Amino acid sequence: MTITAEAPAGPAGPAGPAGPAETAETARAGRREWVGLAVLALPTLLVSLDVFVLVLALPKLAASLHADGTQQLWIMDTYGFMVAGFMVTMGTLGDRIGRRKLLLIGAAAFGIASVVAAFSTSPGMLIAARAVLGVAGATLAPSTLSLIGTLFKNPQQRAQAIGIWAGCFTVGAIIGPMVGGFLLEHFWWGSVFLLGVPAMVLLLAIGPKLLPEYRDEQAGRLDFPSVALSLAAILPAVYGVKELARDGVHPVPVVALAAGLAVGYVFVKRQRALKDPLVDFSLFSAKAFRTALGGMLLFSMLGGTTMLFGAQFLQVAQHLSPVGAALGLLPGMAASTVSFLVAPVLARRVKVNVLIAGGVALAAAGMVILALVEPAAGPAWLALGFAVTSTGVGPMVALGTDLVVGSVPQRKAGAAASLAQTVNEFGYAFGIATVGTLGNAVARVHGLPSGLHVVAGLAAAAFAVLVWFVARNLRGA
Repeated sequence: MTITAEAPAGPAGPAGPAGPAETAETARAGRREWVGLAVLALPTLLVSLDVFVLVLALPKLAASLHADGTQQLWIMDTYGFMVAGFMVTMGTLGDRIGRRKLLLIGAAAFGIASVVAAFSTSPGMLIAARAVLGVAGATLAPSTLSLIGTLFKNPQQRAQAIGIWAGCFTVGAIIGPMVGGFLLEHFWWGSVFLLGVPAMVLLLAIGPKLLPEYRDEQAGRLDFPSVALSLAAILPAVYGVKELARDGVHPVPVVALAAGLAVGYVFVKRQRALKDPLVDFSLFSAKAFRTALGGMLLFSMLGGTTMLFGAQFLQVAQHLSPVGAALGLLPGMAASTVSFLVAPVLARRVKVNVLIAGGVALAAAGMVILALVEPAAGPAWLALGFAVTSTGVGPMVALGTDLVVGSVPQRKAGAAASLAQTVNEFGYAFGIATVGTLGNAVARVHGLPSGLHVVAGLAAAAFAVLVWFVARNLRGA
């Protein structure tokens, strides 16, 4: 089934003079659409799981492949670099050639690269396989998210489906350490890379039957200079941010970040002059779109950084093993998953701006708890603070993502989805480089608890401001 740009005018329902009652009834998804969501959710879960199990596998694969410290960093980081660099391009490419087609191409490439990674015989081979995995992974998130908008025309059902989709990321984080630990105990290190292969085979087998195709017939040709400029802007910027966070201020990452920003300026100018841009900056004219993206950027910056410091606190101050630290964060991950699922249900009775602002306020309260945690209090208080914060994250992530996808025309959903995912990728890296660097500086002088206090305190203050910003700018959304 192929849907062109002339079919639905937007994610909320078909175009035309049909009244609200008719639209709500005819647009409701049935069993086929929900099964299609399961097909889209499974690779999302396993891609997330794949990221977390690699952390556990790194010591064994490094010893087996004789990878030095630099090679280990590239094994870990190459995937994220490629995902961040190609996300915008892939979201727009899916709008042009077909979102289902791009998803299936990405699934095939991801499966093949996973097998190559599992049986790699050298660090270089594994790094190359991880690069291909990153490019393929960049097709999955925007394609699955934009296809959800195609499957679910009813706004309430779409929000619920996006909540389930978002929950798959945290479910992958929850079961990743457990599954990875089991595989590494009974099999060789490469087994962790094979986890996603069955899901990709399943997607290739039944995806064409269950998933609708969508492409924008009016999108025009892909502008390859814009693709090159986007890569030349994003990759150096992400590299610079990561290296600044890891090793502090050095000439190479500073130059890389400056070069990325300079090329980014050229990229934006070119997009504004093109008839068929790679990124349509007119999307930002929608208040709901830019507010949701800004809120998600802040959440990914501060939430991810606080989680990192919390994990370090559990290992250094509480003397827990990496697995023990992961278990200490488990209640928070479970709470965020539940919050993703419940937020769309609550949105049927509570205004979106009130619900998101309330969630942010709850997240700020959790950050206050984290800012007051002392080593003598034990790990329970940190687990509580992280769980409270994670519960408040749900409305912003689930409903914010829905606002990003739902506030643009259906033919632009792929581009919007890719921007949402790029914001999350860049926000995490930028948060570690800025707030994380400040926390590390305090930790070196006053100890890790003080570093956690600074990071969580800044996050609490920022979230308090975000409550007002969301309540004001999403009124009527």
